[in-house]
Amino acid sequence: MLSQLMNFLRACFRPNSVGSTRTGSDARGRQDGLLWYKDSGQHFHGEFSMAVVQANNLLEDQSQVESGTLSSNEFGPHGTFIGVYDGHGGPETSRFINDHLFHHLKRFTSEQQSMSTDVIRKAFQATEDGFMSLVARQWSVKPQIAAVGSCCLVSVICNGTLYVANAGDSRAVLGRVVKATGEVLATQLSTEHNASIESVRQELHSLHPDDPNVVVLKHNVWRVKGIIQISRSIGDVYLKKAEFNREPLYAKFRVREPFKRPILSSEPSITVHQLQPHDQFIILASDGLWEHLSNQEAVDIVANNSHNGSAKRLVKVALQEAAKKREMRYSDLKKIDRGVRRHFHDDITVIVVYLDSNLMSRASTVKFPSISVRGGGIHLPSNTLAPCTMPTEIGGT
Repeated sequence: MLSQLMNFLRACFRPNSVGSTRTGSDARGRQDGLLWYKDSGQHFHGEFSMAVVQANNLLEDQSQVESGTLSSNEFGPHGTFIGVYDGHGGPETSRFINDHLFHHLKRFTSEQQSMSTDVIRKAFQATEDGFMSLVARQWSVKPQIAAVGSCCLVSVICNGTLYVANAGDSRAVLGRVVKATGEVLATQLSTEHNASIESVRQELHSLHPDDPNVVVLKHNVWRVKGIIQISRSIGDVYLKKAEFNREPLYAKFRVREPFKRPILSSEPSITVHQLQPHDQFIILASDGLWEHLSNQEAVDIVANNSHNGSAKRLVKVALQEAAKKREMRYSDLKKIDRGVRRHFHDDITVIVVYLDSNLMSRASTVKFPSISVRGGGIHLPSNTLAPCTMPTEIGGT
């Protein structure tokens, strides 16, 4: 018994060998234990920085930066695409989005020969439709995939315009300098869809007037159907199509009352912002960061430090806050391995995108060497379904 206990503790506090620090080029990022980071890169309109820290046994967050052509046609508009996909219930949906959303966006941009909110909405819908088809194909052999989903936060910079599209509770925050004082103020650009927000609960009640239990306060947390906190996502097919809300899906995911219309939506809220010279940078992050830092705190950290390693800096401050809340040292938190780490914080993904005003005026037709970077982590085979979590463990998502 004692030897078994010691083995368990060693597993909890032993850094995974796959995640050991990698040295050398920063081209594809580096791994330090459960932290993956890319300190600096160049996109069409400036610099960027990325960081991901893993807490789940299987990394459920996925992310990407794509810069260059935004169209299937190489002569189409050029710009930068940033995506943060915070998965829940497993990694399948966030991985699917990472593999398909940008390609759909390029296809629709090519068809319309320009970037627009319509292009982005169509790309979201095509990705949703594709994942639903995947669930339908796998239902007989892997039915629990119907309970896997992901938040989806996307930002596109093209022709001096910043588009921010969001489904779920990830967040995009703009850092904007005030000329008179030199202060850099935070402006949230994304709209969140979490049942903890009163307007989201009102929206759900208005969409489902015949269902008094569409939102339930459970363990002091508002949840849609008592299961999940977010009201919009990609995936989560079990709350969108009744045919997948039945056996052999686990009982804890099945709703008692039959439903005729989707309970959750994949429709993104989209903000369009015309970039100005005083717009300094954008922070895009999964809710794991915002659980520990306010918008202004995050902006202050980025504004008051060098560009290099800014995303990693934000992640480390969030981890220090997570450790403080549990009355433990940051150095001890870092020793806890994936899986067990989820009891202390969520997967956290951060991308900081700097906006160089000298480059913002660059025409979208100017060719730029394409770059494609995906956030890293300790990846297991793509056909591995994460252990199903209890509804109370689904957290923000």
